[in-house]
Amino acid sequence: MAEKRDYYEVLGVGRGASDDELKKAYRKMAKEYHPDLHPGDTEAEARFKEVNEAYEILSDKQKRARYDQFGHAGVDPSFGSGTGGFGGFDMGDIDLGDIFGSFFGGGFGGGQRVNPNGPRKGETLRASVTISFEEAAFGCEKELSLSRSEACETCKGSGCAPGTTPETCPTCHGTGTIRIQRGGGAFTFATTAPCTRCQGTGKLIHSPCSDCHGSGQVRRQRKITVSIPAGIDNGQAISLRGQGGAGRNGGSAGDLLISVTVRPSDRFHREGTAVHLEQTVTFTQAALGARLTIPTIDGNVEYDMPAGTQPGTVFRLRGKGIPSVNGRGRGDQFVTVRVGVPTSLSAEQKEALTAFAKTMGEEDAAPKGFFDKRKKKR
Repeated sequence: MAEKRDYYEVLGVGRGASDDELKKAYRKMAKEYHPDLHPGDTEAEARFKEVNEAYEILSDKQKRARYDQFGHAGVDPSFGSGTGGFGGFDMGDIDLGDIFGSFFGGGFGGGQRVNPNGPRKGETLRASVTISFEEAAFGCEKELSLSRSEACETCKGSGCAPGTTPETCPTCHGTGTIRIQRGGGAFTFATTAPCTRCQGTGKLIHSPCSDCHGSGQVRRQRKITVSIPAGIDNGQAISLRGQGGAGRNGGSAGDLLISVTVRPSDRFHREGTAVHLEQTVTFTQAALGARLTIPTIDGNVEYDMPAGTQPGTVFRLRGKGIPSVNGRGRGDQFVTVRVGVPTSLSAEQKEALTAFAKTMGEEDAAPKGFFDKRKKKR
């Protein structure tokens, strides 16, 4: 079974992080690796579970305190139960990591030490892109410019000048760590620390590469083309594997996470895969019915509005909404009817409307002074 990573490392926070910092980091990471954004991606699903487990422990004050003192063993269900724990024995201020390190070479509660010469995945890069409402609906391609670390072509990532090789550090023998003893007699405890001679790398480079200065990597500007999937929504992110920083010691390249901002439309409003539109009609059209030309994200369509349609009526255009980002169909468009009221009428129009109002039994419908003006004209 693979060793668990440090919970603070999983959330990308320091050990002194506040509750608010933990919550903010958790929301960010949970959103980044949510299975809905990575359908079928088992690695993203595993990371999502790992993030949830880390936050569950660190957000609980008691569990966090045990974890800070004893590592993963401190939050194991059997911890302190007498069946693998410490049976309630008070260990005081003694560091259990030091105690077990003196007998078993360290590593208790802190996870397995990382081999400094082992494969290491590259850094995760982040970028952002802004697209239009229509581009989000149907997908598009965008070109991004980013700066990322890449393996030095001169030394092939070794950090050494051509024709030379690194030396295994004689102080730590390539482990990158040194052993430090504390106390004395029966209370001698051992801990480990990064080797000061090789700075924890486990090797010494006597003739560094002139291009990368011994780092094995160089920073370069690159342009990449990103395919934005149809149906993506504002605030969602795209993960591109292997487009991040170069790995070390044969490790894989990191990922590129792209956050998407969608500019709002002047005409349409989106809710999930549904599109909403307000359509203004005249009183006559609403009363008598009419064939309307309705804008959709696919273009104009014809719709026969029935006679007697009331203001606020909502009708549906099936399949005229946003495509689902996972490719499973499309949403609908909902059109809300608004009846436009004229702001100015001619005398003839007023007279016609007044006559109509009388047929509807609205005796007081004529505007004040209207008939007085008509009498004066006669």
